[in-house]
Amino acid sequence: MRPGTLQLQGLPPLSLYIHLPWCLKKCPYCDFNSHEWRDPAGTTLPEQDYLDALRADLEASLPLIWGRSVHSVFIGGGTPSLFSPEAIDRLLGDVRARLRLDADAEITLEANPGTFEKDRFRAFRQAGITRLSIGVQSFNDAHLVALGRVHDRAQAIAAVEEAAMAFDTFNLDLMYALPGQSLADCEVDVRTALALAPPHISIYHLTLEPNTYFAKYPPELPPEDDAYAMLDRITELTGEAGLARYEVSAYARTGHQSRHNTNYWRFGDYLGIGAGAHSKLTFAHRVVRQVRLRDPRLYLERAAIDPVASVSEVTRADLPFEFMLNSLRLLDGFPLQDFMDRTGLPLSAVQAGIEQGVAKGLLQRDAARVWPTTRGIDFLSDLQSMFLFDGSASA
Repeated sequence: MRPGTLQLQGLPPLSLYIHLPWCLKKCPYCDFNSHEWRDPAGTTLPEQDYLDALRADLEASLPLIWGRSVHSVFIGGGTPSLFSPEAIDRLLGDVRARLRLDADAEITLEANPGTFEKDRFRAFRQAGITRLSIGVQSFNDAHLVALGRVHDRAQAIAAVEEAAMAFDTFNLDLMYALPGQSLADCEVDVRTALALAPPHISIYHLTLEPNTYFAKYPPELPPEDDAYAMLDRITELTGEAGLARYEVSAYARTGHQSRHNTNYWRFGDYLGIGAGAHSKLTFAHRVVRQVRLRDPRLYLERAAIDPVASVSEVTRADLPFEFMLNSLRLLDGFPLQDFMDRTGLPLSAVQAGIEQGVAKGLLQRDAARVWPTTRGIDFLSDLQSMFLFDGSASA
């Protein structure tokens, strides 16, 4: 409550992110804070110790979010489905005992088909998970090998079929522009996914991120024109199947959009606990970001003392770009009032960027709302960059 540079009249919706950092194998394209679980003694994951650490982390964070309801929970990784259903049950019990969760809160668990066992998904449902996010990436065995995935096509299909039986809603993750992938290969992947009738698909362009194996040893990827053609075909096929594109990489049937991810894109708040987790929290006079210690062993050692590695305040100059970086990913854009409510800034802070975006055919607006055009979605990075430097259009 100390003085700050902003005057915020209210707080945005709040979500909880929980990071479980271990996986069976680090994928060569992955830049997330994930760590292969290797233990020569053959012991299992330190589930209980890590759950103890998460509980201590959450309890220490409670003063930052007193009185606020949590609208969604996302358990990500790593590969969270490596944890047993019993561990997830205990984790959610610890959360519910300490936070005011909405009665209909969306609670998502990331799952890998390589950790799939029959009835395991049902056990996660009984533990309180309401939505799975299944990292399929491809149904092509050769492409799965190239991506370093630990599952094959048959396991992927079995996992999605089981998720459809166990859950009312779930997300299927795919990637495109893979090493050696043709437009025809991409179409087969998408048609295979759609035949399984998922209510939501997230489809990501493979990118070579810094500090990954692929960055050091880059594979040969499809030409950029081929990647654009793949995305166009993906959008056509998902639309024909009744899934509407509502975000740059997300397609869903009505009522099945990811509420947790949509809160990110709308510049909502999120408390992140677990190794390497990020938080964005709003207070009356400032917006603050936190990052937890990345190394799981160090996090386990320090969780009961102080697991926060860094804290920074989002400056007034950075707020317009941070807001637009997220909100312009949504095809329906954002209400102008949301910008003022969630940044504490006047519309004049983004007026120049909006006007330039409209002039270039990248944005549309009316009296209440701004949204990207189809061209704006295709050239999203250019559009977002117009809001750098305190909302002034960049060159």
